[in-house]
Amino acid sequence: MGSVPAGPHNLPIETKTDMLSIRSATPADVGTVYGFIRDLAEYEELLDQVTATEADMVRELFSDAPKVFCEIAEWDGKPVGIALWFYTFSTFQGRHGIWLEDLYVDPAMRGKGIGKALLANLAQRCVREGLGRFEWWVLNWNEPSIEFYKSQGGVMQHEWTKVRVEGDALQKLGGGELLAP
Repeated sequence: MGSVPAGPHNLPIETKTDMLSIRSATPADVGTVYGFIRDLAEYEELLDQVTATEADMVRELFSDAPKVFCEIAEWDGKPVGIALWFYTFSTFQGRHGIWLEDLYVDPAMRGKGIGKALLANLAQRCVREGLGRFEWWVLNWNEPSIEFYKSQGGVMQHEWTKVRVEGDALQKLGGGELLAP
């Protein structure tokens, strides 16, 4: 493992073996990233919920001050997976963490340690940056992923219930009178 020059976010970590490398995504990778996002949504039976476009990915991943980041796993130079993530903050710990939004490995390439390498890459970032947590969701029916995450030291958190406001409800909630800053 070696370091690469600073990219669009804090000092990316590069992981490299003879066949596997992990690097930060670049604007040239947007089609690949978007394709993997759609592949993941299809696997999760949520493709009908994907409204994002490649242009959205360019805007969010590669702006002057991005708030979301992506690592790409390559096998012999060919993209085979992604880890899309962003920083969080824990008031209880008083420290930032990382939220893994999407982890996806091409089904034909699973079982080669690629998913583990993507997780380890982000865990290394957490350690290096002194972050307090590394978290993500897993669908409760996705037993292969649940078992994989457990094998990597992941602990399922059952005491929290996810809350989401979107669409018309978000417009209604956010449409009230704005408070002065």
